[in-house]
Order: sequence, then C-alpha cells, then structure tokens
Amino acid sequence: MNVVSTALLTLIYLSFISLGLPDSVLGSAWPAMTVSLNAPLWGAGLIQMLISFCTIISSLNSARLIRKFGTGGLTAISVATTALALLGFSLAKNYAFLLLMAVPLGLGAGAVDAGLNNYVALHCEAKHMSWLHCFWGVGTIIGPMILSAVLRVGESWRMGYRAVGLMQCAVSALLFATLGMWKRSDIQQEEREAKTLGVLDVLRLPGAKAGMMTFFGYCAVESTLGLWGATYISQVRGVSEATAASFGAMFYIGITVGRAASGFMAMKLLPKQMVRLGQALLALGCVLMMIPAGSTLSGIGLVVCGLGCAPIYPNIIQDTPVNYGAENSQAAIGVQMAFAYVGSTFLPSIFGALAGVGGYEWMPYFAMGICAMMAVLFNIQKKIVETKVKTD
Repeated sequence: MNVVSTALLTLIYLSFISLGLPDSVLGSAWPAMTVSLNAPLWGAGLIQMLISFCTIISSLNSARLIRKFGTGGLTAISVATTALALLGFSLAKNYAFLLLMAVPLGLGAGAVDAGLNNYVALHCEAKHMSWLHCFWGVGTIIGPMILSAVLRVGESWRMGYRAVGLMQCAVSALLFATLGMWKRSDIQQEEREAKTLGVLDVLRLPGAKAGMMTFFGYCAVESTLGLWGATYISQVRGVSEATAASFGAMFYIGITVGRAASGFMAMKLLPKQMVRLGQALLALGCVLMMIPAGSTLSGIGLVVCGLGCAPIYPNIIQDTPVNYGAENSQAAIGVQMAFAYVGSTFLPSIFGALAGVGGYEWMPYFAMGICAMMAVLFNIQKKIVETKVKTD
C-alpha cells in the first residue's frame, strides 16, 4: 500500500470514529434532555427512528450521490452536515427542533457509511474492513465519555453535543483540505463506472434477496440484544440493575474488541468463513443465555454474543464486490445499509411489544430464531453466487 493509499485509509478510519460519535450520545444525554426541554421520555425513540429513516434514504441514493460528488467530496459534505446537525442539537429550545435536526444527522450518516464501506471493500484487504468497524465502535465509546466528562464538571448536555459537533467540524475541515487525495485515476474511473441501480435492480442480482435478508437479520439480532440484553439479565435472571448494565456495556465492548481481533483473523480466513465463525459464536452465546444456571452464565452469554457479532457485519460488506460485481457494489451496499437500518430500527421494538405480553425470558430464543434464519439465508446466498461463478 503506497503513501497516498495509507493516508486515505487513515482518513477513512478517522471518519468512522466521527460516524460513531453521535450514535451513542442521544441515549446517554436523554435523561437530562427530557428535563431541560420538557420532552416525553419516549421521545428519544421517535428521534432515533427519524434518523434511521433519513439514513435509509441517503444509503439508497449513495451511488447517485457519489457519481455527482465523488467519494471524497460526499464524505466531506456528509460529515459537515452531521456536524451542523449536532451543533443544532446543542441549540435546541424544544423537542420539535430536535426532530428537525434529526433529518440532516441521518442523511449525513447514511451517505458516509455506504460510500466509505464500498471504497474499503474495493481497495483494501478484509482486515481493514474489520478494523474500520472497530473504529466506529471506538467512536461510540468516546461519545458518552465526552458527555459524562462535561456533566461531571457541572456543564449541561448542550456542551456535550457542542463538543462532539466541533470535533465533527474539525474532521470535516480535514476532509475538505485533503480532497485532492481522492482524485486518483483509478478511484475516479470506478466512480464513473459504478452503476446507479434501483432497489429492485439490486434485488434481481443473483443471491441478492438472500444476502439482503441476511444483513437485515444480523442487524436485527445485534440491536435486539443490545437494547434488551441487560433487561433480560436483570428481570429474568434476577441480578442487580448495575450488574446488568455492566454486562450490557460489555456486549458492545465485545463487538469492538472482537472486530479488532477479527482484523488479524481475516489475514488467514476468508470473509465467508469469518461470517460463519461469528454466527456460531452468536448461537453459542444465545444458548448460554438460555441455561437457567445463574446470572453470571447469562451475562457471559451476552458477551459471547457480542464477540460473535463482531466479524459478521464487516465481512458481509467486504464480500459485496465479490458477490455482486465491483460495478454494482456501491448500489448493493446502499441497499444493504437500508436493510440494516430497517432491521435495527423495527425488530427490537417488535420484540419489546411481544415481551410485554409473553415476558422477556423469550429474548435468547427470539435472537436464536433470527440467527438460524440468517445462517440459512447466508448459505443460500453463497451457493447461488458460487454456482454463478462456476457457470460464468
């Protein structure tokens, strides 16, 4: 990898840290925000759904936007958009203004996610994709730490959002200053040759339907475990709320640490092998959570689930150009991002509604069911793709 490619990869890592920064701040700041803005306690869910909806829109249009602005230009514009949205959050005087600022925050995040994932899938080894998403995890850890530090010194949540927004501004300024690095002939040619396929066109690609539903299933499982895992350990296994919260945090730490380790493992294993390894660990974690042998085992199971989640997302993305062709990969990744956000937005809510009737003890069974569906669909997709390659 030459100097320019290394510098670009460094910028992409930095961009993914900035992408993760706001993702975890809303939940951490919401208790203080509800009091300050007289907002409903359930209001954070509506904000998050609006962010996800706008992220889906920009993800689906990522191929068209990259053709117009280029990957570097779109990344710089999108980070600037999220920075302004975060600064807008810090200035909000009422709940309605938060809903308004959720729109640019979601639109900016989706474009960055889809564009940079495609660049790394096309130009970098699988290890870099795992480390890229590890850096997103680093961003999700740093965001609440900044907010916590601000609140400890007596400042309001507004200052926390302002600090994160200014950090995004700095990243955006750096991206604009280095736009020339993206003007390599090979990158510009790829951007010109990338097909701007619609959703139905992508779904007609061999193996795409099964592949998209695999991605949907993975994000549904991750989000369900992340949202309800601590509640399950607390209410079903009877541990203290503080201990349950610690296991919940360790689930996300497991994903981040697991992705760091996955980068090294990807030097030896193919992406499809990494995905299957992750699915096996995820299933093992669900089984451990089902065993009524004490709270500690359930907590360990949740952490094992986090480690299992780690390699799945990045390695599915890494294999996208192989599965659907390099010229289709940007459009395909955009659709994958859309399926991902649909899964992560709605399935945890569906489980929450079901748990209100049937109880939280069904959570690991719910997760295991989706995990099994995901494994079957993934195998169907790989079989279709590999058959097509042999035929061609």
